Amino acid sequence: MKAIVIERFGQPSVFQTADLPIPEVLPHHVLIRVAATSINAVDVKIREGVVPDIAPSFPAILHGDVAGTIEKIGDNVEGFKVGDEVYGCAGGVKGMGGALAEYMLADARLVAHKPKSLTMLEAAALPLVSITAWEGLVDRAKIQPGQKVLVYGSTGGVGHIGVQLAKWVGATVYALISSEGKAMIASELGADFTINYRQTPIEEFVAEYTNGEGFDIVFDTVGNDNLQNAFKAAKLNGTVVSLVSLSQQDLTLLHAKGLTLHLVYMLLPMLFDVNRSHHSDILSQIAHLVDEGKLRPLLDSKSFRFVDVSAAHTYQESGNAIGKVTLEQSFEST
Repeated sequence: MKAIVIERFGQPSVFQTADLPIPEVLPHHVLIRVAATSINAVDVKIREGVVPDIAPSFPAILHGDVAGTIEKIGDNVEGFKVGDEVYGCAGGVKGMGGALAEYMLADARLVAHKPKSLTMLEAAALPLVSITAWEGLVDRAKIQPGQKVLVYGSTGGVGHIGVQLAKWVGATVYALISSEGKAMIASELGADFTINYRQTPIEEFVAEYTNGEGFDIVFDTVGNDNLQNAFKAAKLNGTVVSLVSLSQQDLTLLHAKGLTLHLVYMLLPMLFDVNRSHHSDILSQIAHLVDEGKLRPLLDSKSFRFVDVSAAHTYQESGNAIGKVTLEQSFEST
């Protein structure tokens, strides 16, 4: 099969095309004919060598998100048949081949039937970000109807799903944005209020929208030093959910306000083979929400082909993308 691989860590130019054997089908696994993938922040970090401990061995096939059609089924797999259209986040990390290839071997517990109403490109944008948002808001924060939920990065990958999940549950959603264009997108996704964080200090919007009390849940998709802002925005005994905390932080506010802090690392089931079936369950629920018109992926206007993956990663890193950057399986040059 054709595959896009890296032989070393580095800039987007390290990607190269290679001919590799088609993976043999293992028990509990399915072989997927890949149609599309999308880029997540962790894919960039793995390529750069920032997180070498979770990187697959060289020659490494990256990207976890996949949408495609089942080509073969291994022993002890139930609920799938050859020809089924599926999606999932099922590789691109240590011990697991990724989606940048014609075929991908995937643990059946990490995939689900693709939403019927979506194209392959659209479906490929959903797995990692949907699982992350679900684990953060539903599993950890246990979001409830009527709660006030503040979402950082509301038009980003995880953030745009977080806005929609919070709205689906029945929460009042406050989306932090940086421009009028992004405000329009967040509103279309279901945000009840949009707040330009570049124009309005935290103290001001907390006073305006919560009478100075703070938000029930702060969904912080930015993380690291932004955690301090999330602590400031949360109410007494409130909940902060963060995706990135690779930093040292002052926990004074966390203590003074009696906050609960949850950190989400959705790769754990893939890396350690724990509770993998929960990811399939989440994706099945997400597919239902999509087909019911209650959730949709936000795709950047630019889409790429596998052969142009270097350009796709360069664009992802430019900071100009809105929503997810997607790639269609093609090894043909224009």
